Amino acid sequence: MVRIVIGGQLNKQAIEKQVKELGGINVDVTVKSDLDAVMAIKNNKADYYIGACETGSGGALAMAIALLGKDKCSTLASPSTIKTKKEIEQEVDSGKIAFGFTASSSKKILDILIPSLLI
Repeated sequence: MVRIVIGGQLNKQAIEKQVKELGGINVDVTVKSDLDAVMAIKNNKADYYIGACETGSGGALAMAIALLGKDKCSTLASPSTIKTKKEIEQEVDSGKIAFGFTASSSKKILDILIPSLLI
């Protein structure tokens, strides 16, 4: 079972619903504040952090970058760019554990990210 915490500033409940739909019984999903979500990762109580905001990195990833380090975090979508399926899969394969994206890109990003996390 993959344990996913949802932080960020926007659409937490919609993201939670989509992650549960995509992951089914293979995911344990919890919505938390940014700090609590990142601390769950640091304390090995969760495997991955995801979050959305307007920029894809500020409100979505600021706490994760501060506490986990930039090398563990990836912005998958910003207002000007959205990573491709191949790029998202490469981020997962390279060991990234915290992912941020814009609220408007949530559906597209999660359709790619969640199956990638379950491999």
